[in-house]
Amino acid sequence: MKVLIYSAKDYEIPYMEKANKGKHKLTFITEALSSDTAIKAVGYDAVSIFSGDEACFLTIEKLHGFGVKYITLRSTGYDNVNLRAAARSNIKVANVPAYSPYAIAEHAVSLLLALNRKLIESNRRVEHFNFDQNHLIGMDLNGKTVGVIGTGRIGSVLTKIMHGFGCKILGFDLEINDDLVKKYGVDYVSLEQLCSNSDIISIHVPLTSETHQLIDERLIEFMKPGMFLINTARGGIVNTEHVINGLKKGIIGALGIDVYENERGIFFKDRSLEIPNDDMLTKLIAMPNVLITGHHAYLTKEALTNIAETTIYNLDCWSSDTELENEILLSAERV
Repeated sequence: MKVLIYSAKDYEIPYMEKANKGKHKLTFITEALSSDTAIKAVGYDAVSIFSGDEACFLTIEKLHGFGVKYITLRSTGYDNVNLRAAARSNIKVANVPAYSPYAIAEHAVSLLLALNRKLIESNRRVEHFNFDQNHLIGMDLNGKTVGVIGTGRIGSVLTKIMHGFGCKILGFDLEINDDLVKKYGVDYVSLEQLCSNSDIISIHVPLTSETHQLIDERLIEFMKPGMFLINTARGGIVNTEHVINGLKKGIIGALGIDVYENERGIFFKDRSLEIPNDDMLTKLIAMPNVLITGHHAYLTKEALTNIAETTIYNLDCWSSDTELENEILLSAERV
């Protein structure tokens, strides 16, 4: 099968080639998929895309016209694919449902620890031989209440980690995970109750029509003053403007994010010589109590291996006309 890999990164290519073992003809390009770059897929059976690519209605229509039959995502989320258009064009879509929940959960905890203990600021001072300790006070995590929004694979791992710190865990999900209740004493509550009682909130839900801008000014008003908000899920789950207002008011004491509402077209590239014209991002970067990483929570050796192997597995199944459990059906469409 001829496959065009959009948004290919130098670090992931060896993993893809190793997993492929010469079975498919892979072509790697750095450009992201869009309606403008879809023409590069002429002559290919399948395309592989990442979370920063855009498989909108127009792009899908073009891919269909160029003879593309398959789209395999190198990510779990698929909110960037118009599944309705894909189904109408008879283009099959698959994702990587579980490449490494540990990578994401551990990154979320890393953001929390760095913010809480002021590690970035402390290191910045030491680099200038400034060993002053003023304004570096954090808090013990032991005994604090952590609200986990979404207790699926990633949320479950985060729950286990935070329980190890001695935290009380509040959970919010459409389905109660009885195993988490038994092992870690998770107390499932309403979203409002979770916001009212949590010292720390970590988001681990997919982006859907129901979760789009879930964290807005209404929920922020329920939050404890000075709470920590962590988002390693999808940027669109929070209303960034409302979160900035929450930071200014002191309701949100610290914000750690690996994703951003308007990251498409900004993240995954070096923008140091062309600063993005994005007021909200500029405001966030300027705030000392905000820590942003560029959507790299997934970036571990284990995750890259699993992403590559699952991507090739998806292609193998399509190539051999074998039933594929990772195929995404129209009924699962995201926003």
